[in-house]
Amino acid sequence: MATENTLLKIKKSIEPYVGKKVRIKANRGRKKTFEKEGILEKVYPSIFVVRVEESPELVRRISYSYSDILTETVQLTLCQKEKSASN
Repeated sequence: MATENTLLKIKKSIEPYVGKKVRIKANRGRKKTFEKEGILEKVYPSIFVVRVEESPELVRRISYSYSDILTETVQLTLCQKEKSASN
């Protein structure tokens, strides 16, 4: 069983990435997955929010709990900066 301390450690590990581009992979059940890139916008005591721009006119904000990461329902990875082609 997850303790309060475990969820706090997950929150602390995510906090430095606020404002950075991340990749979210979420299990939606029945072999359905959701995979998008967005900006880690806010970190709250119980949840974190990712802003996903699906088109210039459509911006979605999706929230997940830290227990989603613990149970591996959600995977959050930091996107690497694209290298400029200087050849």
